[in-house]
Amino acid sequence: GRYQVIEGIMSPVNDNYGKKGLVSARHRVAMAKLALKTSDWIRVDPWESEQETWTETVKVLSFGKQHSSREAATNLIVKTNFKYKLPRKLRKYQNLSFPFIFLALPEIKLLCGADFLQTFKIPNLWKEEHIKEIVEKFGLVCISRAGSDPAQYISESDLLTKFQHNIFLVKEWIQNEISATQIRYALCRGLSVKYLVPDSVISYIAHHNIYTEESEQKNKGDLLQPLKLHGT
Repeated sequence: GRYQVIEGIMSPVNDNYGKKGLVSARHRVAMAKLALKTSDWIRVDPWESEQETWTETVKVLSFGKQHSSREAATNLIVKTNFKYKLPRKLRKYQNLSFPFIFLALPEIKLLCGADFLQTFKIPNLWKEEHIKEIVEKFGLVCISRAGSDPAQYISESDLLTKFQHNIFLVKEWIQNEISATQIRYALCRGLSVKYLVPDSVISYIAHHNIYTEESEQKNKGDLLQPLKLHGT
């Protein structure tokens, strides 16, 4: 009840992230757009995937915040272009050319599965200052996942405990354990994934012949880009 959700944003990672089996961002963005055609509140933002190299998560969040704030300010100018009768106390300001507006600007929060919190403990995957900025400046919304105990992950971290007021744990009462990894394995083996992903996405995968044994070996043996950068 503390927030009104106005939209969800999916941001496919850049090709240079280096994850094993990561197909071209061109395909991932296209599939995400197909999957979201039936959603009236989630959209795809290709900005992260279109950068020259991998962009750290905190910078993606910052970009999203700046963009949403500018958009909100623009909408405010358009929607509030009217004459406003000032209260008696403020009549001395009546010649001012702008109305008095009280606005709560949009906030950006990182949505994740509960197991995501575990990745903060992987050496060199995250910078400590970035974790702090994410949980302090933005905040997390963690969806429950079988086998994960987000409350425990938070209690085991001094940093997460300090900012636990900005980490929202959401209990998923009807658990959805669909795994992207298992779907890719099924596609490689020629098995059906109908009802696991939208039919339009299945058609796209078949048409472009992606998620094959060959694509699953892409980046095999490579370190993830943050491990390369932060490790040095």
